[in-house]
Amino acid sequence: MFKKNIQPHFWVPTVYFAMGLPFVALSTVSVLMFSDMGISNTQIAFWTSLIMLPWTLKPLWSPFLEIFKTKKFFVVTTQLVTAVAFALVALSLPLPNFFTYAIALMGVVAFSGATHDIATDGVYMAELSDTMQARYIGWQGAFYNLAKILASGGLVYFAGYLKDTMGIASAWIVIMAIFAAIMACMGLYHIKVLPSGGAKATTKQTASSAAKTLWEVLRSFFEKRNVVWYISFIILYRFAEGFAMKIVPLFLKASVASGGLGLDVKDIGLIYGTYGAAAFILGSVLAGYYISAFGLKKVLFSLCCAFNIPFVVYLLLAIYQPTSLWTIGMAVVFEYLGYGFGFVGLMLFMMQQVAKGKHQMAHYAFATGIMNLGVMIPGMMSGLLSDWLGYQNFFIWVLIATIPAFAITWLVPFTNNDGAKGTMSNEERKTLVGEYASDVSST
Repeated sequence: MFKKNIQPHFWVPTVYFAMGLPFVALSTVSVLMFSDMGISNTQIAFWTSLIMLPWTLKPLWSPFLEIFKTKKFFVVTTQLVTAVAFALVALSLPLPNFFTYAIALMGVVAFSGATHDIATDGVYMAELSDTMQARYIGWQGAFYNLAKILASGGLVYFAGYLKDTMGIASAWIVIMAIFAAIMACMGLYHIKVLPSGGAKATTKQTASSAAKTLWEVLRSFFEKRNVVWYISFIILYRFAEGFAMKIVPLFLKASVASGGLGLDVKDIGLIYGTYGAAAFILGSVLAGYYISAFGLKKVLFSLCCAFNIPFVVYLLLAIYQPTSLWTIGMAVVFEYLGYGFGFVGLMLFMMQQVAKGKHQMAHYAFATGIMNLGVMIPGMMSGLLSDWLGYQNFFIWVLIATIPAFAITWLVPFTNNDGAKGTMSNEERKTLVGEYASDVSST
């Protein structure tokens, strides 16, 4: 258990804030930065999607972290490595081939960040009792989302302000340096306050036994009943979002002449990174009550509708190209509200139908990895499609891409308890709330 002189409120908020910051910086902030610096939509969407791969593959090396050092060692080390990598990204931006260097360094951030996630969750579970985990699960979500609001809201807004006074490259150098400084401070702070997360596990497990455990987890996952249906559902539920997520901020920023809305980076940070994130959280909370009242099986299709239909707002924005920030902001908030409402259905389905049984935690991790892969692949193609089709036709394609989600949601079988009218266990509730925090940044 945790040391009496290191209470959880000293480290749970900060360590989950540090978990969220690199993910949001790579998935959202980097998109706007590279757009400002003249990189094409095709390259931005492809590479900023590809570098997110470690968050999909992290279950493959998670068993091996049990062998070497303590979990605290990996948390602190990855925070400091991430800080150095962000600092190098900042230094690379004035160089002629900055994009190549920056993407390579962001790949380091991604691998470090994914490893940090594994170790952080390990510390949390090892140091806190079930009661304490339940008590602090809300802190996880709050501070993970605070990282999103700070990064894609506050720092993006600050970048827009700096651009007017010191130029594009210098502005983004400052922002990357701020990311580096925050992560360095987190690492130094956690050297002092973070508990170890248990002793080094060398005596418990060897590399060979870790590999055998990984094989058993993989084998048992793919032997599950209806696993083909489940994998298809996980991938297709967010298929349309995979295309939209990288292009929406680029569309908001693009000039009116090129089919965009011509928003300043400051406005995007305010609307997309702040109000949008708040709407997502509200939608998630409301969906939890909705599912508890009626059961997941009865409401899953309506959740799919709430998740996918609101993408129509971007087609309407592309057609009419309004200039009112109020109109644009309400459209984005509406989409994010529906997104948060519908997203809960996918997460709870993976928990109750896919992950049930032996190796529940590992199978849930694999399910979320498959989900991230399903978003990453269309994201890699989205820039090429948007450049080829133009924004208006691209968002028509996004709506067409929602059709497979409706079909698979209507047909997917249920094997286990669907959580109807209060049958969701306390453990499922705790895990679900934590996963809101872990996956909101992928938007």
